[in-house]
Amino acid sequence: MTRRLLCSYLGLVLLVLLGLEIPFGLLFARAETSRLSNSIERDAGMLAELAEERIEEDNTDELPELAADYAERTGSRVLVVDRTGAVLTDSASTTPAGTDLSAQPDIATALRNRTTVGTAPDPDSGAQTRYVTVPGSSGETIRGALRLSYPTDVLDGRVRDIWFTLALTGLGVLAAAALIALALARWIIRPVHALEHATTQLADGTLANPPATDLGPPELRRLATSFTHTATRLQHLLTSQRAFAAEASHQLKTPLTALRIRLENFEPHLDPAAHHSLDEAIGETERLARMIQGLLSLARLEATATTPEPTDLDAVIADRAATWAPFAAEHHVHITTAGHPAGLVRAVPGALEQIVDNLLANALRVSPPGATITLATRPGPQGVELHVIDQGPGMSETERLHAFDRFWRASDTHHDGTGLGLPIVEQLTRASGGRIALEAAPDGGLDAVVLLRPAHSTAPHTRAPAARPQDPLPPAPPKPNGAPEHAHH
Repeated sequence: MTRRLLCSYLGLVLLVLLGLEIPFGLLFARAETSRLSNSIERDAGMLAELAEERIEEDNTDELPELAADYAERTGSRVLVVDRTGAVLTDSASTTPAGTDLSAQPDIATALRNRTTVGTAPDPDSGAQTRYVTVPGSSGETIRGALRLSYPTDVLDGRVRDIWFTLALTGLGVLAAAALIALALARWIIRPVHALEHATTQLADGTLANPPATDLGPPELRRLATSFTHTATRLQHLLTSQRAFAAEASHQLKTPLTALRIRLENFEPHLDPAAHHSLDEAIGETERLARMIQGLLSLARLEATATTPEPTDLDAVIADRAATWAPFAAEHHVHITTAGHPAGLVRAVPGALEQIVDNLLANALRVSPPGATITLATRPGPQGVELHVIDQGPGMSETERLHAFDRFWRASDTHHDGTGLGLPIVEQLTRASGGRIALEAAPDGGLDAVVLLRPAHSTAPHTRAPAARPQDPLPPAPPKPNGAPEHAHH
């Protein structure tokens, strides 16, 4: 941004300089040309009168001295002819006396009592000259003509000097403007960079270094003050919210456990016809406990600042597939792995295990007997894709759009989910720098696609054999806390 501001300032100054200096230079060049032309015409007229007097008095011997003296003083060339066009004198001594020049256009025009002004190469040296040819006459009587010429290199040198002076002046102004613009840009950008740094810190969860409120223009100072106040207020609200969620979850777990025990103790004293209602009440209590556990998990995820680390995706898939295989067998469902080795991906420590566990529990819950759940890895244009594909009833497009909303459950669902599983999976995926999407599987069912970033030190890996479980196994049927749910159709 500093470079853009600097380029903007210098571009504006350069436009102003060009708008002033170019017209000034052109005006000066025209003025010098006009001044030289007027000077030549004036001097040529005076010399022509003197030459005409010498010719009239038949005193032409004085003409060479007159022409040579003027030419020596001014650096010009003076040529005088009589009324027939014969050369009387040439200050350059290159045209012999008596040479007939009546055929030359300017001489012929002057002998017709008209003045000629122009620019042409010198016939002897070839240098570009500015000349004036005037008649030497008294009234209508023409006694000769005089040509006065100046080399234009003198005029060109003056024009070059003024352009060089203007260029140096412009460069000096640009240098001064660059220094001023650089100081001004830094003065403006410094608080912007401080705000950017503070925004990055706030996005990471904690504003450790608030931006200074005494730097830059008044508008940016007020913006920094407002940002600091807003960030402080936001951090306080987030801290209060997380503390409330965590405290409420902890405080509710104990009475819910006691309530469930009391309900179970009622069973011997109830009429057998009421046992069904008692089972439903105990089931709702269990669902409420899982919901509280899900809220507690979300609160911990939001309150904990973690950094993604290289994790072996192939090893995690093999381990979780082996862990869930016995529970899948109880429901006559087969778990298989496919795809190419994925190697190392970036993920929050422990996140991949939770993601795969939740998605497998979700797929197992909706898979009919004899179905297959596939864990597949594929290279994608933006990273490594993990696919968890089931053969259940799937979800409609509208349901897939709302599946990541907290507490959302399909209206026709037939299980006791909490609506917190997929939000937990999405939170873990985002914390790992990836994203998750739900797509319709080609052969029916649902395809949960988790996109993960490859680690910088990615190397080929071979899918490891089934490893021992790293986490305690959930009771059968598997209903992990906060597990995602599909809608039955």
